[in-house]
Amino acid sequence: MTGDNATIPPHPTARLGPRPLALHLATVAATLLSSSAALPHLRNGSLPWKPHLRERAEDLRRRIAATDADAFAQAVDREVRRQLNLALTGIERYRHHPYRRDLPDPPVLWTEGASRLLDYGALGPATGVPVLFVPSLVNRHYILDLSARKSLMRWLAAQGLRPFLIDWGTPGPLERRYSLTDYIAGRLERALAAVVEAVGRPVPVVGYCMGGLLATALAQRRPKEVAALGLLATPWDFHAEDAGMARRAASFFQPFGPLLDAWGELPVDVLQGLFAQLDPLLALKKFSQFARMEPDSRAALAFVSLEDWLNDGVPLVAGVARDTLAGWYGRNDTARGAWLVAGLPVEPARLRMPVLALIPERDRIVPPSSAVALARSIDSAQMIRPPLGHIGMVVSAGAETGVWRPLAEWLSAAG
Repeated sequence: MTGDNATIPPHPTARLGPRPLALHLATVAATLLSSSAALPHLRNGSLPWKPHLRERAEDLRRRIAATDADAFAQAVDREVRRQLNLALTGIERYRHHPYRRDLPDPPVLWTEGASRLLDYGALGPATGVPVLFVPSLVNRHYILDLSARKSLMRWLAAQGLRPFLIDWGTPGPLERRYSLTDYIAGRLERALAAVVEAVGRPVPVVGYCMGGLLATALAQRRPKEVAALGLLATPWDFHAEDAGMARRAASFFQPFGPLLDAWGELPVDVLQGLFAQLDPLLALKKFSQFARMEPDSRAALAFVSLEDWLNDGVPLVAGVARDTLAGWYGRNDTARGAWLVAGLPVEPARLRMPVLALIPERDRIVPPSSAVALARSIDSAQMIRPPLGHIGMVVSAGAETGVWRPLAEWLSAAG
């Protein structure tokens, strides 16, 4: 396939995803089949309801009581089967969809271990500000270069900026010994040095999600090389909205402790299972919707390209898993001032360069209150709060207006 509109025959290899496939299939089936199992309890009023739902539940129970029990049960069974078939059809169509991402990589400026530094400025006029983008360690870098139509990197290059993007790569034997300190005070600092040497000046650094935390620590450690700091959906106070959920996320990986020591990393499917708990019904909803799309439609291609990225995760090395899940989520080390990089606390209040925090209002992965806490701790921070989601802020139809353009204007002024 070349671009988003080309038509190619079905790919001979089915996708592994949505990952973990067994978990998603079990969740979809259990969710739908529980409707029939719960029906008798709904009729007799024995289901426990949250206080704000009790009045509506009682009204529903009275209305169901007025129907023929067998006929209603049969109607529920038909609807369960219909929705189950729709969701499974969507999953199967996704697994066999012919789309495969084939965007050519830009030139590589620098490499180290499994990591590369991609120079997107080579794809455009590159007359403007050079800027280093730092993605998360747990997802592939190309969410910022998803497709020909949805690429923040290529769009910025077309505007004249010179974006550099770190591709962390898949951890190898070297990276499996890394901690966050090794990534930040080691590899990330050396990547920054390579950019500064190439362009001959300090550069703005922009971090997305977890990458924003890495960029914040980098900016504190290398203020002379970091001209400005951009934060896209970057968490800070992990207990701001739901401390209990954050602690549960931290405890989720504890049973894997011995395996973590043996493997040296937290496998992709374990991480994907953790993310799935944020919205257990999401797979049911989105694959049912996908089943209704025309396979060659622009909406279907956008869905598949994004879903491929979501399922193309990378393992989280053991040291980083402990630093993030136990430290950030469990203890909230960041907001408590207890997060240390190379033995020194990360203190955003010490930053003096221009800072822009883009905080999407509809973010269900990083609660806006968590990201706002970081912006408010920096005197020089400016906040923009687009009405978008965590991923939508970089690839949705509203991304260019709500995020890309304000970011480009700010980089041109601050860099």
